This record gives sequence, structure tokens and C-alpha cells, in this order.
Amino acid sequence: MDQIWYLYILSCGDGSLYTGITTDVEKRLEAHRQGKGAKYTRGRGPLTLRYQEVCGTHSQALRRELAVKKLSREEKKRLIAAL
Repeated sequence: MDQIWYLYILSCGDGSLYTGITTDVEKRLEAHRQGKGAKYTRGRGPLTLRYQEVCGTHSQALRRELAVKKLSREEKKRLIAAL
């Protein structure tokens, strides 16, 4: 059975935004908070989930992640606000 993939955006304690993909948003957020997530988020807490969307397949999630990472900070903030 195929898993459902999600795109998520975290806000970091330093004001930066981190974008990633996962099949379990809550589990991934906890990994980030424990310092076991992406290297970028280590030491940048507190981390807050600001946005998530269903992407479907892993391939679709990767494409969406790339598209969102290309957005400017202001465009990402508008995406978050539209939620």
C-alpha cells in the first residue's frame, strides 16, 4: 500500500523557515525537536509547525517541496497565511 506524503513548513526560533516532506508530520516534528531531524533545524528551536499539505506520492511531494523551496520568504509567508 502506498503511503500518503505531506509537505510541511516549520518556523524556527531564529525566525527562519524550514520546508520538508514526510509521511508522518507529528513524528517528523518530534524528530526535529529532539535534534534528530534535519541538520538545519538543530539548535534553531523552538520549532513550530506552520503549514502542511497532502501531496500524495513521494514523487509528488518531492516536486512540491522543490517548488516551495524556490519561493521567496514573503511568498512562503503568504502560503502559510492562506491556510
